[in-house]
Amino acid sequence: MRDLTLGYSPCPNDTFIFYALVHGKIDTDHLGFREILDDVESLNQMARRSQLDVTKASFHAYGHLRETYCLLRSGGALGKGCGPLVVAREAYEMSDLKSRIIAIPGEHTTAFLLLRIFDDSLKENIRIMPFHTIIEAVRSGEVDAGLIIHESRFTYHRSGLRKIIDLGDWWEKETGLPIPLGGILAKRELGDDLIRRIDRVLRRSIGYAFSHRGEPLSYIKRHSQEIEDDVIESHIGLYVNSYSLNIGEDGLAAVEEILRKAEERGIIKKSSMTLFAPI
Repeated sequence: MRDLTLGYSPCPNDTFIFYALVHGKIDTDHLGFREILDDVESLNQMARRSQLDVTKASFHAYGHLRETYCLLRSGGALGKGCGPLVVAREAYEMSDLKSRIIAIPGEHTTAFLLLRIFDDSLKENIRIMPFHTIIEAVRSGEVDAGLIIHESRFTYHRSGLRKIIDLGDWWEKETGLPIPLGGILAKRELGDDLIRRIDRVLRRSIGYAFSHRGEPLSYIKRHSQEIEDDVIESHIGLYVNSYSLNIGEDGLAAVEEILRKAEERGIIKKSSMTLFAPI
């Protein structure tokens, strides 16, 4: 048995994807996984310190990690209509926010990368805080606007907030591509054969979850910030899709495009490393 450390977030899409893998529901090909659940920005930081063998990470973080990690073809969060939102109490224009404080869920989140690609001057007045605290910070007036992700996009209106921009919708209109939010990374030093085995096992775990959709619910609810069934179902339906089973050609094009734009703007360094381990 080969034991590996595995990092993923407590959000419903990740706990749905990894449920079968960590609960012995599938053949893991003689691989053992020690799961570490944390928010994606904390996982990004752990990956930057090379602390995890396999981990969920934002594609923004992956731009800084390509020398050490490769991308798996399964488990990713890509899609359409699933991007981060900027929300506020007032009906601001985006240009108004250049002089106001925007709460963001992490410096290396893809949400912040999309905000910077949209307008890099908006990076000057940010405040970093855990993603699940942003809505309350905006509602209370602690900050002027918030960049929200995950299940917050389904619940922000309950706090009387309004959408200023859907950065995912902007990205889709700008590029014609799905929104690449996050993916599953594996250390390159594990070697191509082991990385391919990990990818196969992950695909089995997703397939099991799709085939036994109600079974992971108690595990998901134990870790979710929003425990209502309808919010959980909306979250999974949005972020777990065909791209999660296999990133595909347009998914690959989306990842390459967001990294290219980040390189052009000097947000990440250029890299000659391939995204994936060889098939």
